[in-house]
Amino acid sequence: MPLTLYVDRTAWEGQHQRLLERFPGIVPVAKGNGYGFTVPVLAQAAARLPVDQLAVGTLAEAAAVADLFPRDLLVLEPYQEEVPDGNRRIPGPRSAGDIELFRHSDRIVHTAASVDGVRKLAGRRIVLDCRSSLRRHGITRNELADVAAALGGQELEGCSLHLPLERNGRSDPIGETVAWVGALRESGLAVTTMYVSHLHRDELDVLAQTCPGVRFRPRIGTELWLGDAAAVQARATVLEAFPVARGERVGYRQSRSRQSGWVLVVSGGTVQGVGLEAPRTMHGLLPRIKELARSGLATANRTRSPFLWQGRKQWFAEPPHMLVSMLYLPRQYQPPEPGAEIPAELRHTSTHFDQVVIR
Repeated sequence: MPLTLYVDRTAWEGQHQRLLERFPGIVPVAKGNGYGFTVPVLAQAAARLPVDQLAVGTLAEAAAVADLFPRDLLVLEPYQEEVPDGNRRIPGPRSAGDIELFRHSDRIVHTAASVDGVRKLAGRRIVLDCRSSLRRHGITRNELADVAAALGGQELEGCSLHLPLERNGRSDPIGETVAWVGALRESGLAVTTMYVSHLHRDELDVLAQTCPGVRFRPRIGTELWLGDAAAVQARATVLEAFPVARGERVGYRQSRSRQSGWVLVVSGGTVQGVGLEAPRTMHGLLPRIKELARSGLATANRTRSPFLWQGRKQWFAEPPHMLVSMLYLPRQYQPPEPGAEIPAELRHTSTHFDQVVIR
């Protein structure tokens, strides 16, 4: 029985239209697990929008959705020559040979983040990635003269700048972007299009006035696909519901039940990403206090699950299994029947749903 992502088509597509109106020239992003929807589902949704490009993470993802999105595909991963690997897993129906052929398709816009990458992409469509204060990858300003020489007069499809998410007083996304436009122009590179990430609408307006002749194209994923929380809901199927007495042992680890109640077995485990989380950056005293309290409960083997019943998140009876989770439900609750579904609050970028239902 599945862990399901339900999508309200009317509300979901309404969010898409609102973003299109707010951000002219938007480039939808569909990469990785497709924000929980899967990349093919998002490619089909993007094909219904009046956009000319879809950004994907890798060339393999581009090849996998080429038949679903019929326009240009911008590959965000910086270009590197492929190392032959017979065991490499290719998403979708394409083979490694198909992908190698697709590398030279006129529909593919490659990202170059090094001088060597620019040289190897000669003759193909290139977006030059500029190193921002994020400091993940990209060309440095000292390398621009070498980039211009490597291009040999070839025009760029555009340049890109991936900016930090946080505005903490030390970040100046407008100033940083303006400085990069100036540096590119001084190096002799024509800057007509700049792909940007994590800029607000008012910041884009300021940039348009400050840098005439440059078209700023926002690449947006999270806000486009998950911006309306009411449009999507994760639900897990209840597989079992049985009573447990205080002191009885349950699960792989044979933990004792602290009091009488119920054990629910629900769909969704570590394979789907349940119980997995990324490290968090905390600012301020209150978030740190909450994290200390949460850590203290975890040392006592008490961890809140993402699964809700009667409007409250219930405790894990033990850590999630591969495909299912065991929850403890206090005795004052009437448990749901097997086959029923219960809500779950899951991190979409790390969850692999068994099915996506758009209705």
